[in-house]
Amino acid sequence: MKKIINTTNAPAPIGPYNQAVETGGLLFVSGQIPSNPATGEIIISGIKDEAKQVMDNIGAILSEAGLSFAAVVKSTIFLTDMGTFAQVNEVYGSYFTGDFPARETVQVAALPKNVNVEISVIAAKS
Repeated sequence: MKKIINTTNAPAPIGPYNQAVETGGLLFVSGQIPSNPATGEIIISGIKDEAKQVMDNIGAILSEAGLSFAAVVKSTIFLTDMGTFAQVNEVYGSYFTGDFPARETVQVAALPKNVNVEISVIAAKS
């Protein structure tokens, strides 16, 4: 059985998907982009600000599911420019306090709404 997770504290889906789906003790969080959930505005003020908004969006979804970043076991980071990796990594890392999740980071040709970063995570319910 699956449970759908959505919150107004993260951007509404822009297609036929949900913010997250919980099943089998795992929470699958859809890729988040740097969209301000209150205004719908895409953050373009710099890659660190963009990464922070993405992580804040993920945090809101985790919170709605009763979880925190400590529950994240896997993440995927999509970048349009691998040259921004160090800056995104710095912001990303600040949301965890050890026991970091497994992760891959890949460069892609383009992302939805022409953003520079998108991140998805899988979290485990204990």
